[in-house]
Amino acid sequence: MTENALLSLTEVEAIARNAHAAQTDKAGRPYAEHLQAVAEGVRARGGDDEQIAAAWLHDAVEDDAVSEDWLLRKAALTRRTKDIVLALTRRPGEPPESYAERILATPGALLVKESDLAHNANPARLAALDESTRTRLAQKYARMRELLGLV
Repeated sequence: MTENALLSLTEVEAIARNAHAAQTDKAGRPYAEHLQAVAEGVRARGGDDEQIAAAWLHDAVEDDAVSEDWLLRKAALTRRTKDIVLALTRRPGEPPESYAERILATPGALLVKESDLAHNANPARLAALDESTRTRLAQKYARMRELLGLV
């Protein structure tokens, strides 16, 4: 890769898969399956390559899979992709309303979050969880959809 070249989607996917390789979701599935589903959902919803790249990385900073410094200073990504990833990165103790406002204020972020929520709230995915966790998460995802105007 030349110094000025941007990472391809294949390279972004590889970075995301590697960064989250040791992680599993709440049902014990490899976390990369979630990232892939979100990226595919963004593509299916008409998202562009910058949004698809952000989908692959949407949890990377929040989960400490990559550092914010790497994202901002070293990652060969567009400013828009970086902005979307940062918008989707929840901050400790952050109220859902503030999180939703940041997503809505960041061009391109809402589509990625919509895809993320769709996969998180997928009934087949939730069915693998115990009832109390399933109920808690379903309510959390419904509330975020409401805050984002996705209802």
